Amino acid sequence: MDSLNPDHPPLAETPAAPPVWKFWGTALWGLFIFVAMFVGQIGAVLLVAVQRGLPMELASLQVVGREPQTLALSVIMGLPATLAAVWIAIRIKKASFVDYLALHWPSWKQLLFGVVGLILIVLIWETMSRALGREATPGFMTDLLKSGRDKGAALLLLFAFSVAAPASEEILARGFLYRGWSASFLRIPGAILLSSLVWTIVHLQYDLYFLAEVFAIGLWFGYMRYRAGSLWLTIVLHALNNLTAVVLTMWLGN
Repeated sequence: MDSLNPDHPPLAETPAAPPVWKFWGTALWGLFIFVAMFVGQIGAVLLVAVQRGLPMELASLQVVGREPQTLALSVIMGLPATLAAVWIAIRIKKASFVDYLALHWPSWKQLLFGVVGLILIVLIWETMSRALGREATPGFMTDLLKSGRDKGAALLLLFAFSVAAPASEEILARGFLYRGWSASFLRIPGAILLSSLVWTIVHLQYDLYFLAEVFAIGLWFGYMRYRAGSLWLTIVLHALNNLTAVVLTMWLGN
């Protein structure tokens, strides 16, 4: 009856570590999640093509996919597909969806710190772009956003790029990938680097200069994910970054 003896208190049980996919599990499931996101996006394009009675040919799908409204719907449909794939991966581990992805609200100080850092990074790249005589926003994005504004798709594009895209990409990169890789041999520094690299690869439509900027911002997001322990923080930072870019491009010039 040692448990009742104050001189011999019961041994405290060490709580079990939460179940997490490690390096290869995270990598393979991450690929599955990315494919699911892609399928969701392509599904929106196919749906528009079917509604218009267009032939299921690559040329027709490419034309439809370039339209602002269709592209916005494609980005938006990638979010539920991403959420479903991530939920399956976490469910198999019998872990908490909220805890696994660190869906906890940050403090105001953490949010302010993250915003200030993001502004400094963007200003540095803006200054470099001007010094090199480069455009601050990729030309095709400028054309897309202004075309969407003129065709009445401004709000749809604003939601797609400022809400759906940040949520999908952060859930994959700083949510699922960071969580598993930081618990593997990569540890936190390696997880920040590799998840930022994957996030950069998702943006291969950009040239090397803009990819470098994406990678730099990704490192900051990764650091803030570690510092605050909050995925909501990186989602908000990502959304603010995209929102600013979309609004400036659509209504206030390049």
